[in-house]
Order: sequence, then structure tokens, then C-alpha cells
Amino acid sequence: MAESSIISDQKVEPLAKKGMDRVTKVYVWDMDETLILLKSLLNGTYAQAFNGLKDVQKGMEIGRMWEKHILQICDDLFFYEQIENYNKPFLDAMSQYDDGLDLSNYDFNQDGFSPPSDNVNKRRLAYRHRTIANKYKQGLHNILDQEMINVWEELYNLTDEYTDRWLSSARAFLEQCSGRKEDPTHRLASPDGIINHTDAKFEPINVLVTSGSLIPSLVKCLLFRLDNSIAHENVYSSWEVGKPQCFQWIKERFDGPNVHFCVIGDGWEECEGAQAMRWPFVKIAMNPGG
Repeated sequence: MAESSIISDQKVEPLAKKGMDRVTKVYVWDMDETLILLKSLLNGTYAQAFNGLKDVQKGMEIGRMWEKHILQICDDLFFYEQIENYNKPFLDAMSQYDDGLDLSNYDFNQDGFSPPSDNVNKRRLAYRHRTIANKYKQGLHNILDQEMINVWEELYNLTDEYTDRWLSSARAFLEQCSGRKEDPTHRLASPDGIINHTDAKFEPINVLVTSGSLIPSLVKCLLFRLDNSIAHENVYSSWEVGKPQCFQWIKERFDGPNVHFCVIGDGWEECEGAQAMRWPFVKIAMNPGG
């Protein structure tokens, strides 16, 4: 499917039709080393930044535990073994092939799914994407057993403690940008207008653009408790297409007369992409005191 036409598979938000006094702010988030920590745990760079104050091996072991659980859930519940090689930039990318079949009794292990080079297998891939979207909406508490939930919650708390509450702080930041929680003593003061709750007609939208492949990124959103603030249809994988292309799709999808965009991340790619779109960029620094 051509990159220029793939946006047609997502519903374009009718923001331009809203009242002119309605301000919509679209926050475009990076994932790794912004909303979560994983890569820097796995390679030890997070702990090394603290110059001996943190146990590097402990951080790497925590990262490996996360990696194990992410892959296990991907394979067991999100068809990753079947569709790993057919990454798409967002879940709705194959929706035009979905005929709406009731999947209640559908056997995904016996449907003959093979590389989606024809319409039959594109439809089978679309069925898998629809099922993944439904599981994302249900949340992990409704699809994991209690033993796995306990392991997950212990790992989350261990990681949050080790990283000086990076995970819970990032989640609070995300929720604050969503307008769902506000601590007046911790307002984000930015000339780019990250938060403006004084305007009662402010509408926030959180979008995630990650360089990782789509299915593991959705699972990360669930495991790191971001799914209440980021809907599955707002998760983009730039794995093959690059972040500038994802930013262009997001602009086409949400743009309107009173829509403002802001990019938040730690890397050069989202910074350059934001500059190309002339959107403000807020850089997240991983180093102590950053």
C-alpha cells in the first residue's frame, strides 16, 4: 500500500468542523526513554549516567525481565509469532479489508494465514488487528490471569523504585497533558503551551509515535499503564516509514483551524521531524537532574 494513501484507512477526525473557540492540542509522544525506560535499562546506559550510584547489573536484569514479559504477551495473546514480519504503521492500516465477520468462534490457528500478499490474507491480517484492538481496549487486567498480574505489578513497582519513579512520573505527566489530573503545584510552564487548563474549551489528544514495531509497542503501552491515556488507534510505528511520515499522517488526520501540535521525546528523529513540521519540541533528558 502506498504511503501517501495509507492515511485513508484511518478515520480523519472532524476537528475542522468544531467551533472556532475550541482549542485542540495534539501531543505527539515518543515512547522509549520518554514515557518508559527499557532500552537504556537493557544496555546499562541509564544506570551508567548516575556515575556509580545505581547498580548497572540490576538495571539490566530489570530490562531483561520486561523484555521477556513483552515478548511472552505478544506471542501468547497478540499473534506476534504469526504477524511479526508484517508490521504496519497503525492498527487501522488494513481495515479496508475487514468485512466485519463475527470473530467470536474464529480459529486463528486454523485459518491458513500466510504472507498478506493477496486480499484473502490481507483480510485475515485485518481480523488479527481488530482482535488486538479489542484486547487493548479490554486492558491486561481482563486478559491476564491473577498470577501474571501479580508478577507484572511487582515488576512495575520494582522498576519505578529503581528509576526514581520515572514510570509513575511520566504517567502523571501524560495524564496531566490529558487534562484528567492536575496538580497546581506542578504545572508545566512552557512558552509552547504544553498545558493550558485555564481554557475550559481545551481538548487534548495523545498520540504515540515509536520507532519500535507496532504489536510490541501496543503491549508496552498496556504493561507500562499508558493505555488509559493513549487509545490503540493513536499508536503509530515508524519502524519502516520513519517519524516524519507518521507526523504527516497525524497532521492530515487531526489538522484544523484551532489545532496545535507538540512533540515530546528524547531523540534526534522526533526533534528533526517536529522542526520540519514547524511544531514545538520538548526534549526529555535522561541524565540526573535533566
